Amino acid sequence: MTLGQTIAFILFAIVMSSTPGPSNLILTSSGAAEGVFRGLPALLGQVVGVGLMLFLVGFGLGEVDLENARIIQISKWCGIGFLLWLAWKIASAHGKTSVARGARVGFWHMAAFQWVNPKSWLMCTSAVATYFPAVSGSAVARSLLFASLFMLASVPGCSLWLIAGAGLQRAFQSERAARIFNLTMGGLLACSILFFFIH
Repeated sequence: MTLGQTIAFILFAIVMSSTPGPSNLILTSSGAAEGVFRGLPALLGQVVGVGLMLFLVGFGLGEVDLENARIIQISKWCGIGFLLWLAWKIASAHGKTSVARGARVGFWHMAAFQWVNPKSWLMCTSAVATYFPAVSGSAVARSLLFASLFMLASVPGCSLWLIAGAGLQRAFQSERAARIFNLTMGGLLACSILFFFIH
């Protein structure tokens, strides 16, 4: 892999991990509810979940999944169900303590969610289709390389969402402000279901 190819892929990873999507909205809610430190497991779950997916898609699992209409439909509806449940939990929270309970998503939840998140599938399949053919070596070696680079490059972009959420804690001086935030984040998360129908 040349330096130019490496830089191009890292830029791809930074942009894709920094743009809005269901996972980043969940990170923002986690940051607002728990702060940066306690939100780190969710961030790591997102990064590791996408890294593992990228490794397996590069290794060939993605072709099997994407050619099987039943698997695609099951993943789609599982993702919609999870997002609607989480959006309701966040939107129905009444204040700071409620949002902390409603928005708490740990490492394993976030890692597992990536498998039904259409944005994660889009990132991984795009990365494999675009960057893998330009790199020599075995499928395992290429998959490990790209998964490792993606995880390292995506930490800053994902962290911004967590930090932004934590920064909003200052606005929670009143129950009304916390309630408005909860309703807004729950609504945005519910709207992110459009990803399931666009891609």
